[in-house]
Amino acid sequence: MRYAYPCQITVHEGDEFVVSFPDVAGVVTGANDRAEALELAEDALSGALAGYVERRVAIPVPSAVVDGQEIVAVDPVTAAKLELYTAMRDQGITKHALAGRLGLSDTTVGRLTNPDRRSRIDHITRALRAVGRSRVIEGRADPVR
Repeated sequence: MRYAYPCQITVHEGDEFVVSFPDVAGVVTGANDRAEALELAEDALSGALAGYVERRVAIPVPSAVVDGQEIVAVDPVTAAKLELYTAMRDQGITKHALAGRLGLSDTTVGRLTNPDRRSRIDHITRALRAVGRSRVIEGRADPVR
């Protein structure tokens, strides 16, 4: 899954740029300029998706982008952690079971799936392989403004 979501940017009174995500309920942020609003939107999106992990619910699938929307993606480490969480959830793999596969403690595996905790990308990649997934980093050109 790609952890890049379409967002809607609206300009409110006083030239405040407000960013919302149709696929991720309740995520709204804003700033006085478009660039800063999009930067804050990445943090807000990451925090909201971490909340799905904390509540142990499915992460929403991004919808197709429509005219007037832009894409905001989470950072690569967070995306890898979200993919690990999603794979474990989809396959019914517990942290304890994954810890056994990897020869790690349950606590260590818990850190690998927690977007709010620091983890080395090579450790997350190893865990992804253990659940039959791989890490893919995709780039895209930002529109010229």
